[in-house]
Amino acid sequence: MARFPHAAISRTPPGTHGHPGLLRPRGRGAGAWVTVAVVDVYGAIASFAAIVALLTLTPGLDTALILRTSLLAGRRSAWAVVLGIQASILLWGLLTAAGLSALLTASQTAYEVVRWAGVAYLVWMGGRMLWQSRTSRADDDASPGPPDAGWGRAFRRGLLSNLLNPKVGAFYVAVLPQFMPQGVPHAVMGVLLAGVHVCEVLVWSAVLIGFTGILRGWLRRPSVKRGLDRLTGLVVIGFGLRLATQQS
Repeated sequence: MARFPHAAISRTPPGTHGHPGLLRPRGRGAGAWVTVAVVDVYGAIASFAAIVALLTLTPGLDTALILRTSLLAGRRSAWAVVLGIQASILLWGLLTAAGLSALLTASQTAYEVVRWAGVAYLVWMGGRMLWQSRTSRADDDASPGPPDAGWGRAFRRGLLSNLLNPKVGAFYVAVLPQFMPQGVPHAVMGVLLAGVHVCEVLVWSAVLIGFTGILRGWLRRPSVKRGLDRLTGLVVIGFGLRLATQQS
């Protein structure tokens, strides 16, 4: 993974003394330390926000799941998928701040276990969508069935699609520590940065769901629904196969 700028990382400024981690300018007291720390936190958040904005806007599995769920099961289920994605982002942020997700990069066994669990889940989910596109022929006038429309099922789909993807954990392990200013508790900063990611995903998800609302009347035709299920199923299976062939 490409290295990101280190501008957001707190360094001991010229003219300071004492322990490097204290960031206390000579002769300025505790107030100056607070000012420097706040500036570092704002800089770290701004830099991290720019990086995850590009990640959020890049079409991927999350985008496909949100669009498909919004079109076939309605806004309520689509927001359940979004909340599941948000929960997984917060969990990865907390795990990274606690140092637990570093196991994915330090232990090949742990990484492989999570990776193959993710592969199995994505292939199963995509295969299920393909199967639903075939069985829906029996009743073209029916609305999406309870398995797709259930709020809890939609939430789990969003949660597990990210939580079982070790690439998401590897991204946080590689990027998050570079935006941890010295003197700021890692747990607090991890939650703040993950919160920034969550907010950006929330805004983009609202745009996607709003867009599908405009076209829902046409896209919910039986033939279009079947085609969308097939397309999304193939995309999800493709992500699963891609995860299976990628190296750690």
